[in-house]
Amino acid sequence: MEIYIPDIYQKSIYAIDYQKLINRGIKCLLFDLDNTLVPVSDKAPNEKLKKFITKLKSLGFKVVIFSNSNKRRLLPFKNELEVDCSASSHKPRPAKFLQVLKIYGYSISEVAIIGDQLLTDVVGGNRIGITTILVNPISTKDFFWTRFNRKREVKIMRKLRDNDLFAKGRYYE
Repeated sequence: MEIYIPDIYQKSIYAIDYQKLINRGIKCLLFDLDNTLVPVSDKAPNEKLKKFITKLKSLGFKVVIFSNSNKRRLLPFKNELEVDCSASSHKPRPAKFLQVLKIYGYSISEVAIIGDQLLTDVVGGNRIGITTILVNPISTKDFFWTRFNRKREVKIMRKLRDNDLFAKGRYYE
C-alpha cells in the first residue's frame, strides 16, 4: 500500500511550500499538466499560471511538464511557460522518469513530481524513489481513460483511509 502514499499532499499547486522543497534539496519539479496545472479543457496557460511558473523558475527550480498527453497538447504550454516538456510519459512506468534524471543530471533526491492522480503520478514517482506530491484535481472533468483510474483511486483511498495511512482532505507536508 505504501506505493500509493504521496510524500506530500496539498490542496493545489499554489498551496505547496516550495521553500521547504528547496530546503529538502529539490531542484527539479515535474508537473503533470491536466487537472494539476490546468483543467483538461484549457488549451493554453492562464496569467496566474504564467506568473506562478515564472516565480518557481526565479527560485531556481527546473520546471518540466511531465504528462501522458501528446506533444501537440503540451506545445502551447511549453512555449508560453518557457519550460521543458516530457510528452507521452507513460506514467507510472519508470522509463521517462529515469530519462529525465539522466538528461538533466539530477539525482533521485533532487526531483519531485506534482500531480493529481495516485495511479500515475504518485505510483510512478514512488517506484523510482523521487518525492511525490499529490494535489486535488482542478476540475471534475477528466479525459475518458482517466475516469477509470479515478474509480480505482476511490477504492484505494478508501483502503488507505481505513488503515489510517492516507485520507483525502487531510493535507500534510
